[in-house]
Amino acid sequence: MIDTIINIAAMIFILLGATMSFVSALGLYRLPDVYTRAHSASKASTLGVMFIMTGVLLFFIAKDHQFQPSLLLAILFIFLTGPIGGHLIMRSAYYIGVPYTKKTVRDDLKNAK
Repeated sequence: MIDTIINIAAMIFILLGATMSFVSALGLYRLPDVYTRAHSASKASTLGVMFIMTGVLLFFIAKDHQFQPSLLLAILFIFLTGPIGGHLIMRSAYYIGVPYTKKTVRDDLKNAK
């Protein structure tokens, strides 16, 4: 009984992760500039991968009745490195002068240079 509940929870997490990864891919395709694309890639895909890894962790707990610490470390690693990488991409694009979209954008770093 408890294995069935854990398997259903794992399936829900994996489906949520696949949906978030699909939304991230749509964001990469549809968004206009490097800043918004990097935001979509770093935030939505990180959340999607974390959901998928959590679902896999729950699946193996239900299947083998043992905890996989390597999956927990992978979730932690993705959680820490994904947004930081996106931030560094956006920051380096800003410093080399990649233009924004045609909309008016508030530039908080303009005076900090």
